[in-house]
Amino acid sequence: MFSTKAIWIKLSFRESHINATTLLMLRMLLSLPFYIIVLVAFLKKERTYIPSGYHYTWAVIMGLVGYYMSSLFDFIGLQYVSAGIERIILFIYPTLAVFINYLIFKQRIDKRQIAAIVVTYIGIGIAYWGEMKQLKNGPHFLYGSFMVLLCGITYAIYLVGTGKLIPQLGANQYTSIAMLAATAGIFTHYIITQDLSLLYNYLNPINPIFYYILALALIATVIPSFLLSKGMQRIGSNDLAIVTSIGQVATLFQANVLLHERFSLVQALGTGMVIMGVLLVKKSK
Repeated sequence: MFSTKAIWIKLSFRESHINATTLLMLRMLLSLPFYIIVLVAFLKKERTYIPSGYHYTWAVIMGLVGYYMSSLFDFIGLQYVSAGIERIILFIYPTLAVFINYLIFKQRIDKRQIAAIVVTYIGIGIAYWGEMKQLKNGPHFLYGSFMVLLCGITYAIYLVGTGKLIPQLGANQYTSIAMLAATAGIFTHYIITQDLSLLYNYLNPINPIFYYILALALIATVIPSFLLSKGMQRIGSNDLAIVTSIGQVATLFQANVLLHERFSLVQALGTGMVIMGVLLVKKSK
């Protein structure tokens, strides 16, 4: 479901003159009520255990890094690169999460994960090379690629932090706090840099782009954000980071079908290797 994000964004850019900041603002505005409802329901149910302010502070920081900064970089990058290129670059974040866990928390990387990382990187290189061969790169292509790379780095930091905070706060409470913090950051950014009157036109159901934004908020944000946190409770951040690489592959196929972006034999070979890397992780020790 996360993998559909790039598709809704590209369709929104194609069908209107909306800018990245406005689209990101609308995404979070439509998501906001769901996170408030879940957080209030959790607090009513779990009155007996209140984590420390330290954990809440870090949940806010992770939300700002993972869904404000990371999303902003991604939305800006998608103005200049294809959905296929965006996904190929983002293949890097699962392995970055594994390395961050190793460097900061001394979490061991086992042979199974090393093999998965090697296979995944080879696949990424092949797929990226295949995409580069068939693109007519514009002057802002490298800038867009760099923005997407920053998205991958900040999201890897978010994944690592999430793995440490969910046991303390619970998946639903943590996700709600992180997303509310990100929403506050995005709202502040928007008020400072944009005109609020721009929002009204895009929130009109008569406007076709409204339904792309609604899908971006619900299908590609609210539902998968809770699924991701629940999954991390069960398998940990290292394995989750690598397994979620399958989403990048899904976007490449969606971009081919829905956006008519070409999908070459070389790309197919590279994405196939990424799937092999994911299967190595899922294989029992």
